[in-house]
Amino acid sequence: MKFREKSKTMDKEAMDRTMLRIAHEILEKNKGVEGLAIIGIKTRGAYLAERLASTIERIENNKVPVGALDITLYRDDLSEISYKPVVQPTQINFHLTGKSIILVDDVLYTGRTIRCALDELIDFGRPKNIQLAVLIDRGHRELPIKADYVGKNVPTAQKENIQVRLREIDGIDEVIVEEPE
Repeated sequence: MKFREKSKTMDKEAMDRTMLRIAHEILEKNKGVEGLAIIGIKTRGAYLAERLASTIERIENNKVPVGALDITLYRDDLSEISYKPVVQPTQINFHLTGKSIILVDDVLYTGRTIRCALDELIDFGRPKNIQLAVLIDRGHRELPIKADYVGKNVPTAQKENIQVRLREIDGIDEVIVEEPE
């Protein structure tokens, strides 16, 4: 199905402000960075996790461990998306046990991606807790999953699409709502 741009929801400045606000919310809820780690879901969630960690480091003058999670083999629709899925490495170079994990993704939709990520995270250890941070929450949940930190709620029709574009991949920072042509 082909899509066309319906509206621009965020530009670079809005994304920067949003990441700063989420960083402050995380620090407030967790009373600083002690025992905190950030893990992004590949691909765009991993880049957002790096940005969030960098923002927190600037605020607190203290580094937070950052990791990236590839959930490909944990997906419940793996046979539907590809017979030969491309699996990227999961990069977690620290122990999860006892830590407060901030799981980061770009768009929260049905909740299935987050469920996969939770399953994989538990295979790496037993965190103290897992909190979810998303840039966009578009609704239409199929599972009882709710984000702790939301950049922006963007109600959409199910036939619409959200495109998060990041400078690291796409050369531009923006969030677009698309509709079928």
